[in-house]
Amino acid sequence: MTVLRSAALFVLAALAEIGGCWLIWQSVRESRPWWLAGLGILALGGYGFVAAFQPDSHFGRVLAAYGGVFVAGSLIWGVVVDGFRPTRYDVAGALICLVGVGVIMYGPRR
Repeated sequence: MTVLRSAALFVLAALAEIGGCWLIWQSVRESRPWWLAGLGILALGGYGFVAAFQPDSHFGRVLAAYGGVFVAGSLIWGVVVDGFRPTRYDVAGALICLVGVGVIMYGPRR
């Protein structure tokens, strides 16, 4: 159950961080309303809180593992929201990152 909770928190963190960055991008780069940037800032703050609820107590481990989730999540966001078409190398890189997440977070501890 701990692994499922951790995975769900990683997904929620990715939605908050990537979504927050996307909202700021929309405001600044795509000349959308300024308040989208404000929502993005709130989402990014929410990401920090979500990450803090990971069951592992080591900040460095959690953030290092989350980096792999961010890579894969960003590509998925691009496909779903922006119509991005990843190459096979994008997909392979994201899968490698997710394997790294598994090793970092869920590998055996001494």
